[in-house]
Amino acid sequence: MKNCLVVDDSKVIRKVARHILESLDLTVSEAVDGQDALTKCEAFPPDVVLLDWNMPIMSGMEFLQALSSAKMAARPKIIFCTTENGISHIKAAVEAGADEYVMKPFDRETLESKLAIVGVI
Repeated sequence: MKNCLVVDDSKVIRKVARHILESLDLTVSEAVDGQDALTKCEAFPPDVVLLDWNMPIMSGMEFLQALSSAKMAARPKIIFCTTENGISHIKAAVEAGADEYVMKPFDRETLESKLAIVGVI
């Protein structure tokens, strides 16, 4: 079973994402910010990270930069999940290493299609 790390400072978003991801037969873990996510990725690399942009301590972009130098056997797929919808934000995320981009609020169908695009389901 594939696993997904949901990284968001909002407990509500993590809960909604967990419900959708588990309904898609993914194992789900959670992180409250980029630093927490980086620690968890280094300990047990997930197949995919659902990543918020704006978080305290370490933002999604800072996490992506740190992930590129992290010691991991395999880099997870990264799906940015955010309210930031400007072309400049999307371009910056892709250039920083994001594999896909989904807007909040999201639904099961949208998340499922993004996971399929990155090859997780």
